Amino acid sequence: MNERHTLVRTLHDMGAAVWLGGSLMGAVGLNGASKDVSDSGDRVRVASSGWARWAPVSAAAIGAHVVGGLGLLLANRGRVRGQSGVTANTAVKTALTVVAIGTTVYSGVLGARLAKAGKVHAEGGTVASAVTPDDVATAQQQLRGLQWATPVLTAAIVALGSQQGEQQRPGQMLGGITAKVAHFAGR
Repeated sequence: MNERHTLVRTLHDMGAAVWLGGSLMGAVGLNGASKDVSDSGDRVRVASSGWARWAPVSAAAIGAHVVGGLGLLLANRGRVRGQSGVTANTAVKTALTVVAIGTTVYSGVLGARLAKAGKVHAEGGTVASAVTPDDVATAQQQLRGLQWATPVLTAAIVALGSQQGEQQRPGQMLGGITAKVAHFAGR
């Protein structure tokens, strides 16, 4: 119980923090600022360029989070199996991570589609105008929802990670293990 897992915990937590912060900054800052580009034909291109520059950092953050999470799961497998509440938290957090990876990847696919569209007139990176081509407008509409889905999902992942930290307090561990044993004994 005195083992330290600082490296994997750091990978896990920093990866999630960068993933959350980057996705939120992109939605608020980058996509929001694209509306301020004076040439409406450059708004999509500028937003797409910014997201493309961020993509390698985002991928590294996601990778760090996943590697750290797997390391923590391995280090805490006994608690995951034996402490009440930890299994459910881990399952929900894992599912949210998979979904957030999916929203991030699909956002990248849509962003690449927008980047290939070239110079198209739009209100902003994720907001079409009356003259925006239909295929670009459809991709923008999907991105408008995804730009908020990813930060919400990653914020939930961070919150569940915080809960997992609380579950490692000695009193929580004893109570959780006792509850799990009592549950199985009552069967």
